[in-house]
Amino acid sequence: MVRIILAGLALAAPASLMAQQAMEAAPVPAQATPSEAMPADASATGTAATDAQIAAVVEQEFPTYDADKSGQLDKAEFSKWVLDLKAKELQSTGKTATSTELGAWASAAFTTADADKSKSVNKAELTKYLGG
Repeated sequence: MVRIILAGLALAAPASLMAQQAMEAAPVPAQATPSEAMPADASATGTAATDAQIAAVVEQEFPTYDADKSGQLDKAEFSKWVLDLKAKELQSTGKTATSTELGAWASAAFTTADADKSKSVNKAELTKYLGG
């Protein structure tokens, strides 16, 4: 998996692609940090999400999570998005995680994604984060 984008691509991917990705996905430890949760190299899972695919998903889904329509995701908006994706990942792998573990994971993911430390994540930062 390329970060959590494979789960995000599931939103727009055909069912056959989703089934293939689910079979190829490596299990993720419940307490993994964002960098541990997803391999940096897409070839590690046998599926590759291109930069264009990642950007398309971000462009399509960003408005759904940008509740205040600011063009930026604050920590709460970002966390909602990544936790929705994480829930799909956990469901597909049969893994579980506590709300405390998920909260810590989302917080660490936000810190990593917020490259300019502005306390918000824009589309470019999100695309880069999801692309590894």
